[in-house]
Amino acid sequence: MQTKKITVLGLCVALAMILSYIESILPVFVGIPGAKLGLPNMVVLLLLYLMGAKEAICVNVLRILLSGFLFGNLFSILYSLAGATVSFLVMWLAKKRRLPIRAVSVLGGIFHNIGQFLVALVLLGTAMWYYLPYLLLMGMITGLCNGILGQLMYDRRDIIKR
Repeated sequence: MQTKKITVLGLCVALAMILSYIESILPVFVGIPGAKLGLPNMVVLLLLYLMGAKEAICVNVLRILLSGFLFGNLFSILYSLAGATVSFLVMWLAKKRRLPIRAVSVLGGIFHNIGQFLVALVLLGTAMWYYLPYLLLMGMITGLCNGILGQLMYDRRDIIKR
């Protein structure tokens, strides 16, 4: 059983990294610098529901570090870790409150951007406040889209287990 779990988690890291790479080469046309679709967060969301918090955190941290070193830089790792930490805590609490996957994903998207905003605020100063409403809107939209896709995959989890 342990071998199967490690194998599944390894595949989840690989899938999340592939989605990170796809996300890094996709242009975002909304005019918000740094805005991304959050595709790898679907993997973390599904792991949170299907396996648990510990597994989801491990995959998320590994994905951030590996993707950061391969496709980003030290600042992208810092921003991603901050966003992922805040986002995951909120998603974990929302799941414990039995909120639906879509709501958990929306909260995750919003709070991921809040975590990144806080790092930018520290690094760049107070001139960043005008940017917050756009980040919250993007987090809401991408969180909803990822939540819908995550719900569709979660509903078909019996197919995955075969």
